[in-house]
Amino acid sequence: MKESSRSLAFAALKRWRNGTDFADKIVGESFARSPLASSDRAFAVELFYGVLRNLTLLDFWIAQLRSEPVDPRTRDLLRLGLYQVLLIETAAHAAVFETVELAPARVRSLVNAILRRSLREKLRLTNAAAAESLSVRFSTPAFLIEKWSGQFGAAQVVKLCQWNNRPPPVYVRINRLKTTAAEFLIRYPGSALLPGTQNFVRLPDPFAALENGDCYIQDPSTALACELLRPRAGESVLDACAAPGGKTIYLAEMMQNEGAIVVADLNENRLQRLRDNLARLEVRNVRTVRCDWRDESSIQSAPFRARSFDKILLDAPCTNTGVMRRRVDLRWRLRPEDFSRMHRLQLEILRAVVPLLKPGGSLVYSTCSLEREENAEVIETFLGEERGFRLTRFEETLPFRDSLDGAFAARLELSASGS
Repeated sequence: MKESSRSLAFAALKRWRNGTDFADKIVGESFARSPLASSDRAFAVELFYGVLRNLTLLDFWIAQLRSEPVDPRTRDLLRLGLYQVLLIETAAHAAVFETVELAPARVRSLVNAILRRSLREKLRLTNAAAAESLSVRFSTPAFLIEKWSGQFGAAQVVKLCQWNNRPPPVYVRINRLKTTAAEFLIRYPGSALLPGTQNFVRLPDPFAALENGDCYIQDPSTALACELLRPRAGESVLDACAAPGGKTIYLAEMMQNEGAIVVADLNENRLQRLRDNLARLEVRNVRTVRCDWRDESSIQSAPFRARSFDKILLDAPCTNTGVMRRRVDLRWRLRPEDFSRMHRLQLEILRAVVPLLKPGGSLVYSTCSLEREENAEVIETFLGEERGFRLTRFEETLPFRDSLDGAFAARLELSASGS
């Protein structure tokens, strides 16, 4: 069968269901190799991600239309078809016909019957879904709904779920090591500065600008941590969990490529990706180091000296709940115990990097999580242990309030005596 947008999305759903690969990895590998035109690949991505964002809702509708169980492959086909006929504006005939064509002969009539029935009963199905819980309506695990309701309130949770289920726009940060904002806007027609920023741009087709090293794909929320750290030219800075390097590159720009940034990460493949990014964007004051902050021998083997950094950025591993709309399948991988597990890991890394900070130095702790356990509670626990530090400022972005990805950053100052 000739490959189409729908067949590509269907194959991706099977790979995701049967394996351990994240959705973005599947898109990066399978979709990039596809011979389809770029517009057809984009539609395949929309179908694949759209189904993953709406799994619970689509399965609710399948149960409304079919009382008997269906096998996983047929369920994927029905999810794909129902997403098209009930959730997005596609031509009904094409959606049904081409989805049915993907079905094995033994279930083709079943898939056809269910999809055509969904067209006839669209209003009933939509009304039935509207009466269900937020967990069903927004395909979000119930434990997350309950947790966020206690943290933010019911009305804000609805806004957060709506945010998470919308495809994210692509924002880029202008690389002012190579160009200026004014030059960038002229060179790349269609680019426009985001309100309230001087270097973040929305650009419909960023491919050429990325290839030229004139920008880096980045949400404005990620700038919080860098701007809170305020590195200066000539300083010595540690970026403790750096790959793939978005914040590192911004730090280098703020330092005008002067001074020294040491970037550390556990994964060598991620470090290599970071090095590639540094080269393309002409960053020259960075040295990379592989380091596992949970392993004392790894720390000792790295070229670190105690009290040697003026400033440290710890963009800690986290649950990523602030960027859930970009990490499409994250909601299906999270477990309730992950929040306390990440809290322990974050504190472990924070304690490991502290001895490297000079007296009088600054440390910024950041995450892209919305959770108190990973943000405020980490800082509270740390300050209870380390009397030489004080919290001087913290900032956060909340999607439902700020229309940006969720992020948290706290600036900690070490006393001049270091204790």
